[in-house]
Amino acid sequence: MSKDLELAQRCAGAMFAQDRASQAMGMRVEDVAPGYARVSMRLRGEMINGHQTAHGGAVFSLADSAFAFACNSRNVRSVAQHCSITFVTPAQEGELLVAEARETNLGGRFGIYDVMVTTDGGRLVAIFRGHSTSVRGSIVE
Repeated sequence: MSKDLELAQRCAGAMFAQDRASQAMGMRVEDVAPGYARVSMRLRGEMINGHQTAHGGAVFSLADSAFAFACNSRNVRSVAQHCSITFVTPAQEGELLVAEARETNLGGRFGIYDVMVTTDGGRLVAIFRGHSTSVRGSIVE
């Protein structure tokens, strides 16, 4: 295993251990690498809106968590500066959603990450774009 991959995994582990929101929503970090993260979450009843589909906030939260693990994967503490989401198809209770975040640009203190949220069967649910900015500190020693 490369040092960069090991560092990305250590960062994700340290962040997830403190991430009560992602834990409470039942998210699982499935894979991380420098500038990349894949996170999954099964849609539970309390994540369903009045139209009987996934609440946009639940889908956004999943995408935002994948974005966070990807943009912090190099051990440079980073936070969201701006995020947007486009909902493509509705998701249903019981479906497993998978968010894959990929770094598309990193320059200086700023990064851009695209996150595709799909069902485990591959149907596109949402497209998320996150802009990160680095702040002081690191994730792990």
